[in-house]
Amino acid sequence: MEKPTIILATSNGVGMGHLARASALAISLKEIANPIIVSMAGGIAEIPGFMDIRCEYIPGKDRMWMSREKWDIYLRDRLLALVEETNAKVLTFDGVVPYPGVIAAKNSNPNLKLVWVRRGLWQKKPQRYVLGLQSAMMDKIIEPGDVARAYDFGPTSTRKDAVLTSPVSLFRKADAMSREDARKALGLDQNRPTVLVQLGTGDSDVNEKMTAALSGLLGWKDLQVILTKAPVDKNGNTLAPDGLDLKVVRYFPLANVLHAFDAGICATGYNGVHELLPAQVPTVFVSNIRGTDDQEARAKWCNDFGFALRADQADHEDITSKVEMLQDPAIRARLSAKCAELPETSGGDEIAAMLYKLAVEEKPKGAQNLTFIRLTIQERLNRGLRNIANLGLRRIAIIYRILNPHIVTQMVRVENPIFGSQTTSSELHQLIKGDVRFEHIISGASDVYRKRREEIADAAYGKRLEVSKK
Repeated sequence: MEKPTIILATSNGVGMGHLARASALAISLKEIANPIIVSMAGGIAEIPGFMDIRCEYIPGKDRMWMSREKWDIYLRDRLLALVEETNAKVLTFDGVVPYPGVIAAKNSNPNLKLVWVRRGLWQKKPQRYVLGLQSAMMDKIIEPGDVARAYDFGPTSTRKDAVLTSPVSLFRKADAMSREDARKALGLDQNRPTVLVQLGTGDSDVNEKMTAALSGLLGWKDLQVILTKAPVDKNGNTLAPDGLDLKVVRYFPLANVLHAFDAGICATGYNGVHELLPAQVPTVFVSNIRGTDDQEARAKWCNDFGFALRADQADHEDITSKVEMLQDPAIRARLSAKCAELPETSGGDEIAAMLYKLAVEEKPKGAQNLTFIRLTIQERLNRGLRNIANLGLRRIAIIYRILNPHIVTQMVRVENPIFGSQTTSSELHQLIKGDVRFEHIISGASDVYRKRREEIADAAYGKRLEVSKK
Protein backbone atom coordinates (compact mmCIF):
# COMPACT_ATOMS: atom_id res chain seq x y z
CA MET A 1 0.00 0.00 0.00
CA GLU A 2 1.24 3.47 -0.88
CA LYS A 3 2.39 5.52 2.07
CA PRO A 4 -0.08 8.25 3.08
CA THR A 5 1.10 11.87 3.09
CA ILE A 6 0.83 13.72 6.40
CA ILE A 7 1.46 17.46 6.65
CA LEU A 8 2.96 18.72 9.92
CA ALA A 9 2.34 22.46 10.34
CA THR A 10 3.76 24.60 13.11
CA SER A 11 3.39 28.18 14.27
CA ASN A 12 6.23 30.63 14.82
CA GLY A 13 6.36 30.40 18.60
CA VAL A 14 8.97 31.43 21.12
CA GLY A 15 12.02 29.24 20.52
CA MET A 16 12.12 25.99 18.54
CA GLY A 17 9.67 23.91 20.57
CA HIS A 18 6.93 23.55 17.95
CA LEU A 19 9.36 22.87 15.12
CA ALA A 20 11.42 20.43 17.19
CA ARG A 21 8.32 18.38 18.01
CA ALA A 22 7.29 18.34 14.35
CA SER A 23 10.79 17.19 13.41
CA ALA A 24 10.63 14.39 15.98
CA LEU A 25 7.26 13.30 14.58
CA ALA A 26 8.60 13.38 11.03
CA ILE A 27 11.48 11.09 12.02
CA SER A 28 9.00 8.62 13.51
CA LEU A 29 6.71 8.86 10.47
CA LYS A 30 9.31 8.30 7.75
CA GLU A 31 9.03 4.50 7.88
CA ILE A 32 5.25 4.44 7.50
CA ALA A 33 4.25 7.71 5.80
CA ASN A 34 5.44 10.66 3.72
CA PRO A 35 5.75 13.56 6.19
CA ILE A 36 5.92 17.16 4.97
CA ILE A 37 6.76 19.98 7.38
CA VAL A 38 5.40 23.48 6.88
CA SER A 39 6.23 26.22 9.33
CA MET A 40 6.26 29.96 9.93
CA ALA A 41 9.45 29.55 11.98
CA GLY A 42 12.70 30.53 10.30
CA GLY A 43 14.33 27.47 11.86
CA ILE A 44 12.69 25.35 9.16
CA ALA A 45 15.74 26.21 7.06
CA GLU A 46 17.63 23.52 8.98
CA ILE A 47 15.17 20.71 8.31
CA PRO A 48 15.54 19.63 4.65
CA GLY A 49 19.30 19.08 4.81
CA PHE A 50 19.20 17.26 8.14
CA MET A 51 16.11 15.10 7.65
CA ASP A 52 15.76 14.72 3.88
CA ILE A 53 12.09 15.63 4.25
CA ARG A 54 10.17 17.98 2.02
CA CYS A 55 9.44 21.31 3.69
CA GLU A 56 7.84 24.65 2.98
CA TYR A 57 8.35 27.94 4.74
CA ILE A 58 5.18 30.02 5.10
CA PRO A 59 5.70 33.65 6.13
CA GLY A 60 3.85 34.34 9.38
CA LYS A 61 1.56 37.26 10.02
CA ASP A 62 4.34 38.90 12.04
CA ARG A 63 6.32 39.44 8.82
CA MET A 64 3.64 41.95 7.83
CA TRP A 65 4.04 41.15 4.15
CA MET A 66 0.26 41.59 3.80
CA SER A 67 -2.74 42.63 5.89
CA ARG A 68 -3.97 40.26 8.60
CA GLU A 69 -7.21 39.64 6.73
CA LYS A 70 -5.31 38.69 3.58
CA TRP A 71 -2.92 36.54 5.59
CA ASP A 72 -5.74 34.39 6.96
CA ILE A 73 -6.89 33.68 3.39
CA TYR A 74 -3.31 33.24 2.18
CA LEU A 75 -2.59 30.62 4.85
CA ARG A 76 -5.82 28.75 4.08
CA ASP A 77 -5.09 28.69 0.36
CA ARG A 78 -1.44 27.68 0.86
CA LEU A 79 -2.50 24.69 2.96
CA LEU A 80 -5.31 23.66 0.64
CA ALA A 81 -3.01 23.86 -2.39
CA LEU A 82 -0.39 21.71 -0.66
CA VAL A 83 -3.02 19.17 0.36
CA GLU A 84 -4.23 18.93 -3.23
CA GLU A 85 -0.69 18.70 -4.64
CA THR A 86 0.41 15.93 -2.29
CA ASN A 87 -2.95 14.16 -1.76
CA ALA A 88 -2.39 14.56 1.98
CA LYS A 89 -4.89 12.81 4.23
CA VAL A 90 -3.97 14.46 7.53
CA LEU A 91 -2.92 17.96 8.54
CA THR A 92 -1.50 18.46 12.04
CA PHE A 93 -0.96 21.81 13.70
CA ASP A 94 1.47 22.29 16.57
CA GLY A 95 0.91 25.67 18.19
CA VAL A 96 -0.96 27.42 20.96
CA VAL A 97 -3.62 28.97 18.75
CA PRO A 98 -4.83 27.19 15.59
CA TYR A 99 -4.87 30.09 13.14
CA PRO A 100 -8.15 30.93 11.40
CA GLY A 101 -6.49 29.89 8.13
CA VAL A 102 -5.74 26.41 9.49
CA ILE A 103 -9.30 25.88 10.65
CA ALA A 104 -10.67 27.38 7.41
CA ALA A 105 -8.62 24.84 5.43
CA LYS A 106 -10.35 22.03 7.32
CA ASN A 107 -13.76 23.60 6.84
CA SER A 108 -13.12 24.09 3.10
CA ASN A 109 -12.04 20.47 2.64
CA PRO A 110 -14.17 18.22 4.86
CA ASN A 111 -12.22 15.16 3.66
CA LEU A 112 -9.11 16.53 5.37
CA LYS A 113 -8.44 15.27 8.87
CA LEU A 114 -7.17 18.00 11.21
CA VAL A 115 -5.14 17.19 14.34
CA TRP A 116 -4.11 19.68 17.00
CA VAL A 117 -0.85 18.76 18.73
CA ARG A 118 -1.59 20.81 21.84
CA ARG A 119 1.15 21.12 24.45
CA GLY A 120 0.02 21.41 28.08
CA LEU A 121 1.29 23.72 30.85
CA TRP A 122 -0.49 26.84 29.61
CA GLN A 123 -0.41 30.05 31.55
CA LYS A 124 -3.84 31.58 32.05
CA LYS A 125 -3.70 33.87 29.02
CA PRO A 126 -6.66 35.12 26.91
CA GLN A 127 -6.15 32.30 24.38
CA ARG A 128 -7.96 29.95 26.75
CA TYR A 129 -11.36 31.49 26.11
CA VAL A 130 -11.79 29.92 22.67
CA LEU A 131 -10.34 26.51 23.57
CA GLY A 132 -13.73 24.83 23.35
CA LEU A 133 -14.60 26.14 19.88
CA GLN A 134 -11.12 25.42 18.50
CA SER A 135 -11.15 21.93 19.93
CA ALA A 136 -14.56 21.17 18.41
CA MET A 137 -13.12 21.72 14.91
CA MET A 138 -10.51 18.98 15.33
CA ASP A 139 -10.65 15.35 14.27
CA LYS A 140 -8.22 14.59 17.07
CA ILE A 141 -6.31 16.44 19.79
CA ILE A 142 -3.03 15.00 21.01
CA GLU A 143 -1.17 16.27 24.06
CA PRO A 144 2.56 15.49 24.03
CA GLY A 145 3.49 14.37 27.53
CA ASP A 146 5.45 16.67 29.82
CA VAL A 147 7.70 15.47 32.64
CA ALA A 148 6.25 18.31 34.75
CA ARG A 149 2.60 17.54 34.01
CA ALA A 150 1.88 17.10 37.74
CA TYR A 151 2.44 20.87 38.06
CA ASP A 152 0.02 21.72 35.25
CA PHE A 153 -2.90 23.75 36.60
CA GLY A 154 -3.56 25.68 33.39
CA PRO A 155 -6.69 25.77 31.23
CA THR A 156 -5.91 22.56 29.31
CA SER A 157 -5.20 20.48 32.43
CA THR A 158 -8.85 19.76 33.22
CA ARG A 159 -10.04 19.15 29.66
CA LYS A 160 -10.89 15.61 28.59
CA ASP A 161 -10.65 16.09 24.82
CA ALA A 162 -6.98 15.15 24.23
CA VAL A 163 -5.09 11.88 23.98
CA LEU A 164 -2.04 12.02 26.25
CA THR A 165 1.24 10.49 25.08
CA SER A 166 4.78 10.15 26.40
CA PRO A 167 7.00 13.24 25.97
CA VAL A 168 8.23 14.04 22.46
CA SER A 169 11.90 14.78 21.96
CA LEU A 170 14.55 14.92 19.26
CA PHE A 171 16.92 13.28 21.75
CA ARG A 172 17.18 9.55 21.16
CA LYS A 173 19.77 7.47 22.93
CA ALA A 174 20.32 5.38 19.81
CA ASP A 175 21.09 8.46 17.68
CA ALA A 176 23.09 10.47 20.21
CA MET A 177 26.82 10.75 19.53
CA SER A 178 29.36 9.72 22.11
CA ARG A 179 31.13 12.45 24.07
CA GLU A 180 34.21 12.15 21.87
CA ASP A 181 32.33 12.17 18.55
CA ALA A 182 30.06 15.03 19.63
CA ARG A 183 33.05 17.17 20.57
CA LYS A 184 34.69 16.39 17.24
CA ALA A 185 31.52 17.41 15.40
CA LEU A 186 31.43 20.73 17.26
CA GLY A 187 35.15 21.38 17.03
CA LEU A 188 35.67 21.34 20.81
CA ASP A 189 38.64 20.44 22.95
CA GLN A 190 38.26 16.86 24.13
CA ASN A 191 39.66 17.42 27.61
CA ARG A 192 38.35 20.78 28.78
CA PRO A 193 35.07 21.16 30.71
CA THR A 194 32.28 22.47 28.47
CA VAL A 195 29.00 24.24 29.23
CA LEU A 196 26.12 24.79 26.81
CA VAL A 197 24.21 28.08 27.14
CA GLN A 198 20.78 28.34 25.47
CA LEU A 199 19.32 31.65 26.60
CA GLY A 200 17.78 34.31 24.41
CA THR A 201 18.76 37.92 23.89
CA GLY A 202 16.66 40.94 22.99
CA ASP A 203 14.93 43.11 25.57
CA SER A 204 16.97 44.48 28.45
CA ASP A 205 15.63 42.03 31.05
CA VAL A 206 16.47 39.06 28.83
CA ASN A 207 19.95 40.45 28.19
CA GLU A 208 20.51 40.92 31.92
CA LYS A 209 19.63 37.25 32.52
CA MET A 210 22.26 36.24 29.98
CA THR A 211 24.91 38.39 31.69
CA ALA A 212 23.98 37.05 35.14
CA ALA A 213 24.17 33.45 33.93
CA LEU A 214 27.53 33.89 32.21
CA SER A 215 28.90 35.60 35.32
CA GLY A 216 28.25 32.42 37.26
CA LEU A 217 30.75 30.58 35.06
CA LEU A 218 33.69 32.83 35.97
CA GLY A 219 36.43 31.00 37.79
CA TRP A 220 35.70 27.58 36.28
CA LYS A 221 39.19 26.44 35.28
CA ASP A 222 39.84 25.77 31.56
CA LEU A 223 36.13 26.15 30.76
CA GLN A 224 34.88 26.45 27.19
CA VAL A 225 31.43 28.06 26.90
CA ILE A 226 29.29 27.11 23.92
CA LEU A 227 26.33 29.31 22.94
CA THR A 228 23.69 28.85 20.26
CA LYS A 229 23.35 32.61 19.84
CA ALA A 230 25.93 35.38 20.11
CA PRO A 231 25.71 37.09 23.53
CA VAL A 232 25.27 40.64 22.22
CA ASP A 233 22.52 43.23 22.51
CA LYS A 234 20.73 44.85 19.57
CA ASN A 235 23.53 47.39 19.25
CA GLY A 236 26.21 44.70 19.09
CA ASN A 237 27.51 45.27 22.62
CA THR A 238 28.69 42.14 24.38
CA LEU A 239 26.65 40.74 27.26
CA ALA A 240 29.47 38.48 28.45
CA PRO A 241 31.88 39.37 31.25
CA ASP A 242 35.59 39.33 30.51
CA GLY A 243 37.47 36.13 31.21
CA LEU A 244 35.33 33.52 29.42
CA ASP A 245 36.30 31.45 26.38
CA LEU A 246 33.15 31.72 24.25
CA LYS A 247 32.21 29.95 21.04
CA VAL A 248 28.94 30.22 19.09
CA VAL A 249 27.91 27.04 17.27
CA ARG A 250 25.09 26.11 14.90
CA TYR A 251 24.31 22.43 14.82
CA PHE A 252 21.01 20.74 14.05
CA PRO A 253 19.74 18.78 15.77
CA LEU A 254 21.62 19.83 18.87
CA ALA A 255 20.02 16.85 20.62
CA ASN A 256 22.46 14.54 18.84
CA VAL A 257 25.55 16.21 20.36
CA LEU A 258 24.38 16.85 23.93
CA HIS A 259 26.82 14.31 25.35
CA ALA A 260 29.56 16.82 24.52
CA PHE A 261 28.55 18.99 27.49
CA ASP A 262 29.36 18.77 31.18
CA ALA A 263 26.52 21.15 32.09
CA GLY A 264 23.85 23.36 30.58
CA ILE A 265 22.09 26.67 31.17
CA CYS A 266 18.76 26.88 29.39
CA ALA A 267 15.31 28.43 29.30
CA THR A 268 12.67 26.03 30.65
CA GLY A 269 10.83 25.43 27.39
CA TYR A 270 9.37 22.06 26.44
CA ASN A 271 12.14 21.40 23.96
CA GLY A 272 15.08 22.20 26.26
CA VAL A 273 13.76 20.19 29.21
CA HIS A 274 12.92 17.10 27.15
CA GLU A 275 16.31 17.06 25.46
CA LEU A 276 18.76 18.05 28.20
CA LEU A 277 17.30 15.94 31.00
CA PRO A 278 17.00 12.67 29.02
CA ALA A 279 20.60 13.30 27.87
CA GLN A 280 21.52 13.54 31.59
CA VAL A 281 23.09 16.99 31.22
CA PRO A 282 23.25 18.76 34.64
CA THR A 283 21.27 21.94 34.01
CA VAL A 284 20.25 25.27 35.50
CA PHE A 285 16.91 26.41 34.12
CA VAL A 286 16.20 30.15 33.78
CA SER A 287 12.58 30.56 32.74
CA ASN A 288 11.24 32.79 30.03
CA ILE A 289 7.90 34.11 31.32
CA ARG A 290 6.72 35.48 27.96
CA GLY A 291 4.25 33.57 25.83
CA THR A 292 1.72 30.97 26.90
CA ASP A 293 4.10 28.24 28.08
CA ASP A 294 4.23 28.04 31.89
CA GLN A 295 7.99 27.64 32.11
CA GLU A 296 8.09 28.53 35.80
CA ALA A 297 5.85 25.56 36.65
CA ARG A 298 8.11 23.26 34.64
CA ALA A 299 11.24 24.69 36.29
CA LYS A 300 9.79 24.25 39.78
CA TRP A 301 8.97 20.60 39.10
CA CYS A 302 12.49 19.92 37.79
CA ASN A 303 13.99 21.58 40.88
CA ASP A 304 11.59 20.11 43.46
CA PHE A 305 12.22 16.53 42.32
CA GLY A 306 15.98 16.94 41.93
CA PHE A 307 16.31 16.69 38.15
CA ALA A 308 17.75 20.20 37.65
CA LEU A 309 18.41 23.50 39.39
CA ARG A 310 15.92 26.36 39.08
CA ALA A 311 17.14 29.94 39.11
CA ASP A 312 14.70 32.70 40.04
CA GLN A 313 14.32 34.41 36.67
CA ALA A 314 13.55 37.74 38.37
CA ASP A 315 16.65 37.66 40.62
CA HIS A 316 19.96 38.16 38.81
CA GLU A 317 22.02 37.31 41.88
CA ASP A 318 20.16 34.02 42.24
CA ILE A 319 20.80 33.23 38.56
CA THR A 320 24.53 33.79 39.07
CA SER A 321 24.69 31.74 42.29
CA LYS A 322 22.71 28.82 40.83
CA VAL A 323 25.01 28.70 37.79
CA GLU A 324 28.05 28.80 40.10
CA MET A 325 26.74 25.58 41.69
CA LEU A 326 27.38 23.76 38.41
CA GLN A 327 31.10 24.14 39.07
CA ASP A 328 30.77 21.55 41.84
CA PRO A 329 31.42 18.04 40.37
CA ALA A 330 29.33 16.42 43.13
CA ILE A 331 26.26 18.50 42.23
CA ARG A 332 26.69 17.72 38.54
CA ALA A 333 27.01 14.00 39.29
CA ARG A 334 23.88 14.05 41.47
CA LEU A 335 21.77 15.80 38.83
CA SER A 336 22.99 13.55 36.03
CA ALA A 337 22.29 10.39 38.03
CA LYS A 338 18.78 11.58 38.91
CA CYS A 339 17.97 12.24 35.24
CA ALA A 340 18.72 8.58 34.48
CA GLU A 341 15.45 7.77 36.27
CA LEU A 342 13.33 9.56 33.65
CA PRO A 343 11.28 7.39 31.27
CA GLU A 344 11.97 7.21 27.54
CA THR A 345 10.72 10.12 25.46
CA SER A 346 8.84 7.87 23.03
CA GLY A 347 5.92 10.19 22.29
CA GLY A 348 7.00 10.73 18.69
CA ASP A 349 6.51 7.05 17.87
CA GLU A 350 3.17 6.97 19.69
CA ILE A 351 1.82 9.99 17.83
CA ALA A 352 3.13 8.71 14.48
CA ALA A 353 1.12 5.52 14.95
CA MET A 354 -2.03 7.55 15.74
CA LEU A 355 -1.58 9.74 12.66
CA TYR A 356 -1.02 6.75 10.40
CA LYS A 357 -4.17 5.06 11.67
CA LEU A 358 -6.11 8.30 11.23
CA ALA A 359 -4.84 8.61 7.66
CA VAL A 360 -5.61 5.09 6.45
CA GLU A 361 -8.46 3.81 8.61
CA GLU A 362 -10.56 6.54 10.20
CA LYS A 363 -13.12 8.77 8.53
CA PRO A 364 -12.87 12.55 8.76
CA LYS A 365 -15.09 14.36 11.18
CA GLY A 366 -16.75 16.34 8.41
CA ALA A 367 -17.74 19.99 8.21
CA GLN A 368 -18.55 21.83 11.43
CA ASN A 369 -20.15 24.86 9.83
CA LEU A 370 -21.94 26.25 12.88
CA THR A 371 -18.85 25.92 15.08
CA PHE A 372 -16.73 27.48 12.33
CA ILE A 373 -19.08 30.47 12.10
CA ARG A 374 -19.09 30.94 15.88
CA LEU A 375 -15.30 30.70 16.00
CA THR A 376 -14.93 33.20 13.14
CA ILE A 377 -17.21 35.69 14.88
CA GLN A 378 -15.34 35.27 18.18
CA GLU A 379 -11.97 35.74 16.43
CA ARG A 380 -13.16 38.98 14.83
CA LEU A 381 -14.52 40.24 18.15
CA ASN A 382 -11.23 39.43 19.88
CA ARG A 383 -9.28 41.10 17.11
CA GLY A 384 -11.45 44.19 17.40
CA LEU A 385 -10.88 44.40 21.15
CA ARG A 386 -7.13 44.04 20.62
CA ASN A 387 -7.22 46.83 18.05
CA ILE A 388 -9.02 49.14 20.49
CA ALA A 389 -6.47 48.36 23.20
CA ASN A 390 -3.61 48.93 20.78
CA LEU A 391 -5.05 52.23 19.58
CA GLY A 392 -4.07 53.96 22.80
CA LEU A 393 -0.60 52.45 22.64
CA ARG A 394 -0.19 53.60 19.04
CA ARG A 395 -1.17 57.14 19.98
CA ILE A 396 1.44 57.17 22.72
CA ALA A 397 3.99 55.83 20.26
CA ILE A 398 3.14 58.53 17.71
CA ILE A 399 3.65 61.26 20.28
CA TYR A 400 6.94 59.67 21.31
CA ARG A 401 8.15 59.49 17.71
CA ILE A 402 7.23 63.14 17.11
CA LEU A 403 9.50 64.04 20.03
CA ASN A 404 12.11 61.39 19.13
CA PRO A 405 12.06 60.90 15.35
CA HIS A 406 13.97 58.07 13.76
CA ILE A 407 14.79 57.09 10.21
CA VAL A 408 12.17 54.77 8.74
CA THR A 409 13.59 51.93 6.70
CA GLN A 410 11.61 49.80 4.27
CA MET A 411 11.60 46.22 5.50
CA VAL A 412 10.30 44.66 2.26
CA ARG A 413 11.36 45.83 -1.16
CA VAL A 414 8.62 46.47 -3.71
CA GLU A 415 9.67 43.64 -5.99
CA ASN A 416 8.14 40.48 -7.34
CA PRO A 417 8.30 37.66 -4.81
CA ILE A 418 11.04 35.09 -5.19
CA PHE A 419 9.76 31.58 -5.91
CA GLY A 420 12.14 28.75 -5.12
CA SER A 421 12.56 25.15 -3.97
CA GLN A 422 15.81 25.61 -2.07
CA THR A 423 16.76 22.90 0.41
CA THR A 424 20.12 23.96 1.85
CA SER A 425 20.07 25.81 5.16
CA SER A 426 22.39 28.59 3.96
CA GLU A 427 20.18 29.44 0.98
CA LEU A 428 16.96 29.18 2.96
CA HIS A 429 18.19 31.32 5.87
CA GLN A 430 19.23 34.08 3.47
CA LEU A 431 15.89 34.07 1.61
CA ILE A 432 13.72 33.77 4.74
CA LYS A 433 15.50 36.67 6.44
CA GLY A 434 15.79 38.72 3.26
CA ASP A 435 13.96 41.91 2.31
CA VAL A 436 12.15 40.40 -0.69
CA ARG A 437 9.02 38.30 -0.25
CA PHE A 438 9.94 34.63 -0.53
CA GLU A 439 7.54 31.96 -1.78
CA HIS A 440 8.99 28.59 -0.86
CA ILE A 441 7.82 25.57 -2.88
CA ILE A 442 8.35 21.93 -1.92
CA SER A 443 10.89 20.09 -4.03
CA GLY A 444 9.48 18.05 -6.88
CA ALA A 445 6.33 20.16 -7.17
CA SER A 446 4.21 20.02 -10.33
CA ASP A 447 3.73 22.86 -12.80
CA VAL A 448 0.07 22.97 -11.76
CA TYR A 449 1.09 23.59 -8.15
CA ARG A 450 3.57 26.27 -9.17
CA LYS A 451 0.84 28.07 -11.14
CA ARG A 452 -1.59 27.83 -8.22
CA ARG A 453 1.03 29.23 -5.87
CA GLU A 454 1.57 32.17 -8.19
CA GLU A 455 -2.18 32.85 -8.11
CA ILE A 456 -2.21 32.74 -4.32
CA ALA A 457 0.75 35.13 -4.14
CA ASP A 458 -0.88 37.56 -6.58
CA ALA A 459 -4.03 37.63 -4.44
CA ALA A 460 -1.99 38.30 -1.29
CA TYR A 461 0.56 40.82 -2.56
CA GLY A 462 -1.12 42.27 -5.63
CA LYS A 463 -0.27 41.62 -9.26
CA ARG A 464 3.37 41.13 -9.99
CA LEU A 465 5.35 43.87 -11.67
CA GLU A 466 5.97 43.59 -15.38
CA VAL A 467 9.62 42.87 -16.05
CA SER A 468 10.88 44.69 -19.08
CA LYS A 469 12.71 42.58 -21.64
CA LYS A 470 15.77 44.04 -23.34
